[in-house]
Amino acid sequence: MTERTIEIVEVAPRDGLQNEKVLVSLEDKAQLVARAIASGARRIEVGSFVNPKKVPQMAGTDELVAMLPRRDDVTYIGLVMNQRGLDRALAAGIDEAGAVCVATDTFAMRNQGQTSDESVAVAADIVRAAIAAGKGGQVTIGAAFGCPFEGEVSPGRVVAMARMLAQAGPREIALADTIGVAVPAQVSRLVTAVRAAIGDIPVRVHLHNTRNTGIANAWAAVEAGAATLDAALGGIGGCPFAPNATGNIATEDLLYMLDRSGVATGYDLSAAIEHAHWLEGIMGKPLPAMVSRAGSFPAPAPTLALAPATSDTKA
Repeated sequence: MTERTIEIVEVAPRDGLQNEKVLVSLEDKAQLVARAIASGARRIEVGSFVNPKKVPQMAGTDELVAMLPRRDDVTYIGLVMNQRGLDRALAAGIDEAGAVCVATDTFAMRNQGQTSDESVAVAADIVRAAIAAGKGGQVTIGAAFGCPFEGEVSPGRVVAMARMLAQAGPREIALADTIGVAVPAQVSRLVTAVRAAIGDIPVRVHLHNTRNTGIANAWAAVEAGAATLDAALGGIGGCPFAPNATGNIATEDLLYMLDRSGVATGYDLSAAIEHAHWLEGIMGKPLPAMVSRAGSFPAPAPTLALAPATSDTKA
């Protein structure tokens, strides 16, 4: 019997930090990436190449990439919103460009100053340019499950966007629950529909736990055939352009569910918990993840100290 596997993209350094008030130093960001790798991460979203005035936490991403260890088995992803951002990412030495388009006009205008259709065209161009430069290119459809400004999003609209994006030949197409409104049945239907529309291109799913449905949605995505899930150590994150968009699903919570369900990830849950505790100290507050607080199960057996042997026994 073939073991089931799922890939996890660690997004704490970018989507995790971008909405946090505490400004994290480049040194600590580099340490976060190193700790993610030690936990088992092999694809990591390390930052975004956007205007630092709009997203202060992402200032210095160019310098951060230069600080990271280069490994053949690790892919560093940089979020880019336009050609200028892609040029910066390529110059910094990023391995993969992550483009973004948005399913509704109102959110697209607030997020990147474009209509939804314009964001699709720009994202496709970014993917093509990244591939032409010898790098990876992938794209995320934001607000795929619901918009903070327009409400419900038609699944047909998302499927149509995915078909257009597929023509650019991306590594994968991601469906993002940007504001955490999705429920499992919805995730299952949309992942299934998009997979049917884009052929062999893998589907990635990006989930937020805003309404406590994130982990259930992750399982629905796995069951529907998603190849990759995004997660963030500690469950940190959110979107600065979407009201009430709280944290990503936590890497350690996701690992616990998948490990106990017989789905391989290549991660070490104990290491992820340890590094999430470190991140909690950096952020100076408790983080949303549940497994970091409760611990894994079964818990590791305690090591018992044995009394020294003695020949001085009494009959």
